[in-house]
Amino acid sequence: MRNRMLHSLLAAFTEDAGLQLAHDTANGAEVPFEVVEEPTGRGRGAAFYCYRPQTAGFIRSRMGTLDRLPSYLPAARALAAIDGIDAYLRRRGEPRIPADGRERADAVLRSFLAAVFAETSAFGHQPEAFAAAYTELEATLYEGRQVATVIAPLLGLALESDEVALGDGLSLARGEALPDVPPEAVWSTPGEVEQGAVLAVLTVEGDRIAGPPITTARTRFRRLLSALRLFEAGSFALGPLAWARVDGGAWHVAPLGTAPARARRGTLLAAAQEDELRAFCNLVARRTPRAGEVAWALARYEMARERATPFDALTDDLLALRALLEPEGPESGRLAQRLAALCAVPQERAALAARVARAVTLEHAIVAGLAQSEPGADRLADELAGHLRALLRDVLCGHLDSDLRTLADELLAESAAAPLAV
Repeated sequence: MRNRMLHSLLAAFTEDAGLQLAHDTANGAEVPFEVVEEPTGRGRGAAFYCYRPQTAGFIRSRMGTLDRLPSYLPAARALAAIDGIDAYLRRRGEPRIPADGRERADAVLRSFLAAVFAETSAFGHQPEAFAAAYTELEATLYEGRQVATVIAPLLGLALESDEVALGDGLSLARGEALPDVPPEAVWSTPGEVEQGAVLAVLTVEGDRIAGPPITTARTRFRRLLSALRLFEAGSFALGPLAWARVDGGAWHVAPLGTAPARARRGTLLAAAQEDELRAFCNLVARRTPRAGEVAWALARYEMARERATPFDALTDDLLALRALLEPEGPESGRLAQRLAALCAVPQERAALAARVARAVTLEHAIVAGLAQSEPGADRLADELAGHLRALLRDVLCGHLDSDLRTLADELLAESAAAPLAV
C-alpha cells in the first residue's frame, strides 16, 4: 500500500456504498441481468445459458444517492488530487474521460465500486474483492511514481475518527491507526486523553522524488497548528521531531524546529466537527495576511501559545491586542474600552473593561518581577487569550473588518449617543 490515506477513504466509502446498495435492493431496486451463453464442453454446439448481473449499470444508476454519503466527498477529493486517474479510467474501459476534475473522481469511484462488486447482486462487506480492486487502482495510479510521507506528533488534540483528511495531502491520524510507523513517533505526554496520540501526516507524490519534503512539511504543519489554535480553544503543540520516508523505505528523523512541548490535556475533535475544521483550515490558509497589524498580532498570539507560563503569555497577548486596537500606544489607555466594545454586550462592557485594565496592571507587575503569585492570573490570562483568538478568527473569516480600532470607536460612539436619543 503506497497511499494509506486513499486506502482508508476508499474503504470507508466502499463500505458505506455497499450498505446503501444492499438497502436499496432490499427495498425493491432491481439489478438488471443479461443472459450469457457459455459452452458446456459436452459437444459441438452445446451451450449453457446463465444470468449475469449488470452491476456496473446498476451502480451508475444509483450514484445520485451514493454521492450524498458522508464518505463520498473525502474520497472524491483525495482522488481528484492524484494525476493518474485518467489512466485508471482508460484501463477500466471507460468510453469517455470527463474534463472536469470532480466528474473524473466521480467516474473513478463508480468504476471502482463496479470492480469491487463485479457480477454480484449481493452487496455488503467484501474485503478480498476490495483488496484486489484497490491493488489494481493503486498500481495504475502510481505506475512510475513515488510517494513521500512525513509524520509528526501533534499534542493537545484527540480524534474521534481514526483519520481526518484536510486536503492537498495533509491529514490528521490517530497513531495506533497507522500501520508501520516508528513506535517513538506515537508518543504522548502526561495528561493526554485516552483517545491516543495524534499525528500530522503529509503525503506528496511525484514522478521522481529526491527525498522527503521536510521543508514543505514544516510549513504545512505550522499552518495547521495555527489554524487549530484559532479553530478551538486548547493547548496545541507540535512535537520537536518528524519522521519521513519515500515509498516503503526506512523512516528518517528530522527536526521540526518547534518549541519544546509541554504536558497538556487533549481537546477532542468530534466527527461532526471534521468538515468545519477542513473548511476552516483552507479558509485561514487563503486569508492569512503576510504583513500588517493583523499578521503581526497573529504572530504574537502564536508566540504566546508557546510560552511556559501564563504570565509570559499574558504579555504577548496584550502586545497583540495593542497592535489591533491601540495604535496610539499604551499611554492612551484606550485598549480596555475598545476591547470591551467588541467583545461584550453593552451591559457587560464595564466589567470586561475593568478586567482588561487589571490585566494591564498585572503586566506592569510582571515586567517588574513582582507578579509571582497573583491570584486569578491564570483565569485572566485565559480570558484575554480567548478574546484575542475570537477577534483574529473573525477577521480572518471575514466576519469583522481588519480595522478593529475604527469599528470599536464607532460602537462606543453609538453607545454614548444612545441615552440622548431616548
